[in-house]
Amino acid sequence: MLHDFLAWMNETAWSVGLRESLLAWPLVEATHVLTLMLFLGTVVMVDLRLLGFAFREVRVSEMTARILPWTVAGFALMVITGLLLFSAKPLVYYHSLFFRLKMLVLLLALANIVLFHRRLQRRLPHWDDATWLPATARLPALISLASWIAIVICGRMIAYDWFNCEKLPADGLLGLLASCPG
Repeated sequence: MLHDFLAWMNETAWSVGLRESLLAWPLVEATHVLTLMLFLGTVVMVDLRLLGFAFREVRVSEMTARILPWTVAGFALMVITGLLLFSAKPLVYYHSLFFRLKMLVLLLALANIVLFHRRLQRRLPHWDDATWLPATARLPALISLASWIAIVICGRMIAYDWFNCEKLPADGLLGLLASCPG
């Protein structure tokens, strides 16, 4: 059922127009990468502070207060451009093992963000002057860094066709994982 919907979406004027555009596709893709850099840059700054590897002289609450609006803006634009990219090639992404892995790791990263902000954000002022924060703050930062690095690598690997359905046996493990039509 999902495959049928994506096949329909793939043939809409919107999808065809975007993926065949000489200007719109590269503009959306470049904006996606630039907003990823904005988002990831701010996330890495906060994570490195929480881990105690950088910005030790900056109060944790001050850093998050100043950076969070930029992080949210970068994330919002990254999601919008990501959805546009997906809408242009829904079947390519649906059958991509790297895209599927990226989405799984993205869910982990988002769960980590929600848990961190719900449980630990209110403790940030207590950690302002600490060089080394407790493990309850360092572990989410480590998970965040690892997740976003994996997401970027998977996103980059989507461009390669090593595991496209045309190259995989439909009854093999990778073919099953990619939902290749049999």
